[in-house]
Amino acid sequence: MSELRDLAMTSKAWPFEEARALLKRYEKAPPAKGHVLFETGYGPSGLPHIGTFGEVLRTTMIRRAFEVISDIPTRLICFSDDLDGMRKVPDNVPNQPMLRENLQRPLTSVPDPFGEFASFGHHNNAMLRRFLDTFGFEYEFISATDFYNEGRFDDTLLLAAERYDQIMEIMLASLREERQQTYSCFLPIHPETGRVLYVPMKEVNAKDGTITFDDADGREWTLPVTGGKVKLQWKPDFGARWAALGVDFEMYGKDHSTNTPIYDGICKVLGGRAPHHFTYELFLDEFGQKISKSKGNGLTIDEWLTYAASDSLSYFMYQKPKTAKRMHFDVIPKMVDEYHQQLRAYPGQDSAAQLANPVYHIHQGKVPASDMVVPFAMLLNLASVAGAEDKATLWGFLNRYAPYAGPHTLPQLDAAAGFAVAF
Repeated sequence: MSELRDLAMTSKAWPFEEARALLKRYEKAPPAKGHVLFETGYGPSGLPHIGTFGEVLRTTMIRRAFEVISDIPTRLICFSDDLDGMRKVPDNVPNQPMLRENLQRPLTSVPDPFGEFASFGHHNNAMLRRFLDTFGFEYEFISATDFYNEGRFDDTLLLAAERYDQIMEIMLASLREERQQTYSCFLPIHPETGRVLYVPMKEVNAKDGTITFDDADGREWTLPVTGGKVKLQWKPDFGARWAALGVDFEMYGKDHSTNTPIYDGICKVLGGRAPHHFTYELFLDEFGQKISKSKGNGLTIDEWLTYAASDSLSYFMYQKPKTAKRMHFDVIPKMVDEYHQQLRAYPGQDSAAQLANPVYHIHQGKVPASDMVVPFAMLLNLASVAGAEDKATLWGFLNRYAPYAGPHTLPQLDAAAGFAVAF
């Protein structure tokens, strides 16, 4: 283990580089909470997309790299901001008129358009957890609705009321003059309509822990900031959550990078220490447009897994996280073949080269052998030329190349043959 740790401390693989940077937080003393906390955030305003998966996968790779170089225990939290009001109706879900009637209500109060779960937020959370569980991620799930309603955020919210002016100073500096006039970091949830309100505050009473405001009809309301009656705007919520949970690491897309000083500043105002950040480039569709939950553009997890094994997707996610990448069907065969090339190379590499090999991080050091004796690109050509409708047809041709092989002896090749027919 000491030899592995020594090599990891100098490895240029990006998960180890980030793990070493994170370890510097605790050079003088281990964390008082007894563990290093990794977090990934998810806004369930639409069906989870492949970028959300990539965020959890990459965070997990850094977490496992950290565990190689440090004995400090780790945790990973996947936080869903499902108390957020639904601001627009996604294009790729049914029952659009019903959803439009529920605009601005918290996602966990919006009926599920699929009719399967207690709410749209619960539905999207379930979809997220399903595909995270499919890949075997080790994580703890936190719903913002539960986090607020159960009082787990109350101490931080009371502190936010006490330090309201400091938070507002940070936020107002980032806003246009027109927006400054009505902005508040607190968003009350209307006691009658259940909608999340974007209204200015008439008073923030730190002593009582309450806010006072007028609704759209001019009626005055006073609500406690605790107990899920009020939520924070998303930027303050980001920093407040870091402070409340003691988050040590969070990655997010480049589109968030300009907000980093805001998140960090609010975290510090609320008594926390800003976490170590990692900013990744965005995922794009085949036309170079950012992948969006509401648009449903770009490949989905299920689509990728229809045409290739999950390890090829993990390989794609590992590659150059700080470079924007297009995700479309044509990248799949290339990722499959490159992944197996790395598998074949791994046994012959020295220890340092193995730590730099993507498959080490995909498989957490327990790297399988490859049995792909035929490249996936060749399988695709064969399936096309032969007009194969099932993988048994392909095996008839494959046995000419490997006469003693079969589905049981070469399971990866057998699976790839099925994917090739589907592709």
